[in-house]
Amino acid sequence: MSGSGSYGKDGAGGAAPESQRLLNGADLPTNGLIQRSNNVSREETLRRLQGGEDGRRFSEDHAAAAALNESPVVQRQQPVKLTPSWEDSNLPDEELNFRGVTMEVAEMEINPPKDRYNLVYWIFLLHGIGTLMPWNMFITAKEYFVDYKLSEEYTGEKTALASNFLAYVGLTAQIPNVIFNWANILWEGKGQNLTTRVVYSLVFEVFIFILTVVLAMVNTSTWPEAFFFVTMGSVAALNMANGIYQNTVYGMAAKLPFKYTGAVVLGSNISGTFTSIVSIVSLLIAPDARTSAIYYFITALFILLVCFDTYFALPLNRFYRYHEMVNEKEQQALRRAQIGQTSSAPLWPIFKKCMPQLFNIFFVFFVTLAIFPAVHADIKQSSPDFFISEKFFTEITCFLTFNMFAMIGSMTASWFPWPGPKYLVVPVVLRVFFIPFFMVCNYQPLPINSRLFPVFINNDWAYWIASMLLGWTSGHFSALGMMYCPRMVEPQHAVRAGMLGAGFLITGIFCGILFTMLPPIFVKSISWTV
Repeated sequence: MSGSGSYGKDGAGGAAPESQRLLNGADLPTNGLIQRSNNVSREETLRRLQGGEDGRRFSEDHAAAAALNESPVVQRQQPVKLTPSWEDSNLPDEELNFRGVTMEVAEMEINPPKDRYNLVYWIFLLHGIGTLMPWNMFITAKEYFVDYKLSEEYTGEKTALASNFLAYVGLTAQIPNVIFNWANILWEGKGQNLTTRVVYSLVFEVFIFILTVVLAMVNTSTWPEAFFFVTMGSVAALNMANGIYQNTVYGMAAKLPFKYTGAVVLGSNISGTFTSIVSIVSLLIAPDARTSAIYYFITALFILLVCFDTYFALPLNRFYRYHEMVNEKEQQALRRAQIGQTSSAPLWPIFKKCMPQLFNIFFVFFVTLAIFPAVHADIKQSSPDFFISEKFFTEITCFLTFNMFAMIGSMTASWFPWPGPKYLVVPVVLRVFFIPFFMVCNYQPLPINSRLFPVFINNDWAYWIASMLLGWTSGHFSALGMMYCPRMVEPQHAVRAGMLGAGFLITGIFCGILFTMLPPIFVKSISWTV
């Protein structure tokens, strides 16, 4: 039986498919002359097909295949590819095929996690305490520096360094704080590397407080000037680090719901109350001023170490990770929208939108720092029959009262946010009348009895109530301003807006401290006979 006869049994219609199967290496038929079992080679099969009628049919098939730009000999089978309709819309890779999505991320997308037990809230409140801990520790320790380390009894010589100690501390602290705070806002080199900023800032602050504790232990009576300048250098270095730390914490809080910015503000006011309580307790339990100062500064050291530890606990919290993820998606969407445009954050448009709240933040802290602590701490007891003894009068009516009511004000801002963003400026501006009020109280700057301007308010209760109002309005209005500020811009710009708010906060503090140079000059230079 010839090969052509065997092939012809399948009919004319089956010739092309049969030859195609043979050429593709499919299993050969088991009947006829062309069988693998007969050891007929592939080359022999091709030679036979290319002759006679089968050859003509093969040539026709070859021409048809060539017309379709297909392989005439071997057609390789292509894998099946399912192409959903959205593939044609040229969406970016991160929005296709769920690239980079883990089960945990998918679950958080479907069921956004909650802040269980308010852990993240408490962590940011703690960092709020840490942001103002260096400042509060040095200004509240007035008696340690002025009445002990720089006093005539301790050094054996009269020095002018003690008379304006709080003003010197304020300027030394806030000049580097303002510079580094604004550098942190404007510097775009490594703007997203928050861990580096927080960790190095806290480590540096811990080192400075260790140095401060050592200075408290050492006898500095023979070198008061050197002690003064070393202390000022420590304050400057401490606030360089703290400017970066404080600004970064506000930027982190701005990624979360706005109550977490309120937690930072509340923590900063609790910091003052906590510091005042620690100061009073240290005075009560310590046998002398030196031991009291050691207990006092070690407490600050402990708080900063806790802040350092809790910072690394934040990424372990699902609620915090979820909002980090949401913020990152918003940033990615913004970057895609800005392809071909400048990559820098639009600082000027953010500033214009936030300007009313930035003014509120600035002016609240300007008025507050124009009075507290420099003027406030030099108001003396008017009535010897007042129920607070002279020893604790300044500690309680000044530091503890202001800080406690500022803390309460921060909490009330979360409970009832009044007034709204539009009318907040009205009570903020009215606070300016606190400045002349406290100047006409029994304000006695050093040296004592050098005041020429008359005292109009000799009532300790009136002064104390005004101290409460000063503290409450400072905490309440500053918290509102800081919470409203990130809400003035789009969500993707909230972090930058929060950092701007922190920058104006520090600038307000700095300008208020500069103003404290004027009240002593005024009351000691101007006499007015009533």
